[in-house]
Amino acid sequence: MSDNPFEHLGRIVVETGPAPRHAVIWLHGLGADGHDFEPVVPELAGALPVPVRFVFPHAPVMPVTINGGTAMRAWYDFLALEPGRGENRRHLQQAREAVLGLVAEQEAAGIERQHIVLAGFSQGGVIALLAALAADPPVAGVMGLSTYLPLPEGEPLPCRGMPVFLAHGDLDEVLPFFLGMRARDRLRAAGCRVEWHEYSMGHAVCSEEIGHIGRWLAAVLRGDG
Repeated sequence: MSDNPFEHLGRIVVETGPAPRHAVIWLHGLGADGHDFEPVVPELAGALPVPVRFVFPHAPVMPVTINGGTAMRAWYDFLALEPGRGENRRHLQQAREAVLGLVAEQEAAGIERQHIVLAGFSQGGVIALLAALAADPPVAGVMGLSTYLPLPEGEPLPCRGMPVFLAHGDLDEVLPFFLGMRARDRLRAAGCRVEWHEYSMGHAVCSEEIGHIGRWLAAVLRGDG
């Protein structure tokens, strides 16, 4: 039996129109599932210039140490609340590779890599960022919501001018605001084209943010993000 819980990810697929040639792979946060951001699709659809396939994978269920070992859907185990040090590194690598596998699936289905955007909230944002940085050739862009970058300081980030959307609440009680700003600054310094938004909210997504996501995503899908 494999020790990789990410080998067979279930997923929800929603298409905004016929024969989409663009895709967004969107990862949920800790304890949620692929349905979490499914309701956002109708809110975004009107802003998008082309039909888009949204893929919402379900993370595997695993015990999460920081939550007393309770089993829940997670992209990685948290050994301690020390972002950048408390994550299970093997899970980070396995989840990243699983997302790159989802990218390859979309390519096999006829969607070119330069038309694929990765996205994620919280834990999902961590994996989306890691996968986007590892993608070679690169994906169209990546969106990280209320998230952070767990890579050690000084580790090279192969941004290659990639468009990045980052957003964070300045009242975030789960992943403090400074973690989002730190990710922003590191990605900008590495050459990513970062669009940054901050909101007066906790660990959540707000309606103003959805509007900003729609405008950024439309620009990236048009190729001028």
